[in-house]
Amino acid sequence: MRKIFKKNKIKPFKVFDENNLNSLPRIILSSVIVIMFFYSLPIVINFTSNKIESSAGIQNNSKAILAYTLNKKSSDSQTLNEDDLLIDIYSLNDQETDTVRLDASTIKQLFEDTDYKLDDVRKKKLVKPIALTLLPAEIKMIESVKKRKEFFIQIILPLILEENKNIKLDRKRLFSIINKSNNSKSEKQWMEKKYKQYGVPSRDLSILKRRMDIVPVSLALAQAAKETGWGTSRFAQQGNALFGQWTWSGEGLKPKDAEKNEGHKVMKFNVLQASVRAYQRNINTHSSYEEFRLARAKLRDLGEPLDSMVLSAYLNKYAETGNEYVKVLQKIIQQNNLKDFDDAKLLPSSIELESLI
Repeated sequence: MRKIFKKNKIKPFKVFDENNLNSLPRIILSSVIVIMFFYSLPIVINFTSNKIESSAGIQNNSKAILAYTLNKKSSDSQTLNEDDLLIDIYSLNDQETDTVRLDASTIKQLFEDTDYKLDDVRKKKLVKPIALTLLPAEIKMIESVKKRKEFFIQIILPLILEENKNIKLDRKRLFSIINKSNNSKSEKQWMEKKYKQYGVPSRDLSILKRRMDIVPVSLALAQAAKETGWGTSRFAQQGNALFGQWTWSGEGLKPKDAEKNEGHKVMKFNVLQASVRAYQRNINTHSSYEEFRLARAKLRDLGEPLDSMVLSAYLNKYAETGNEYVKVLQKIIQQNNLKDFDDAKLLPSSIELESLI
């Protein structure tokens, strides 16, 4: 028994035997590596996780019109060049720097003088081409909710129709070009411009056709109403922001509950028309609305009208409230009979455009 005890007692110290001295550095080095590995693993995991979460937050933020890094796993998503996407919006925004804010009474008189009435629009489907640059501050003081809503629609409707008209003209030219066997130099240049404008660096024609399309008037009106409180919000009044688009790098207005030097701003525009154009570009290029564009293309293929009640279901990523936001939009559309304006057309401002109605 004593021998066994002595033998076991000596055994742990065999590493110091002369024959094992060469293995000591290797053991120490291996131990250090193992310890460092397990010590650094949680740090690496946390860093990677935070980076992914941060990236996902930007990619899934539907209002980030100046954060166009799209999800590359999607077939209709690519890394977009912001300057190419927004250059026509910037130019429109810079054209009108000395705008005059008309008061509500002056605008109402203008509508009366031009015989611009929503009841007539609902019946005749024709809208006067009156493009106001700023919302009147007095819209908040209109006590009648019905009159305030009608006034807001009168102001915004021509702007939405103007942008839809531009897209329709582009879409008509697009199909004319692709149906030809040979294209001219100017047509090829125009196509290159549109690929950039709609963020299609791959020059995939199927993607361009899906993106170059309108947003139903009733849906755009409902979103403008929701985002601005029918034209009364601070963002609408101070920044012409009709659709609440966010930016981290552009000029904008800080939400009151946001941190001073952190977070997003609501993008600011010099004119209302620029806000509408930016909204259209956002819907037509951002990865968050790929399902919206696919659903819209499906309706086109079936020869069916672009139903705002159907398409609104695909805008659940536009706001943090998700499906509740969709329900609000649908309620606004139904309660205010906004679908009456879906097939309305903008009266031409010149003889040359009259044939397009």
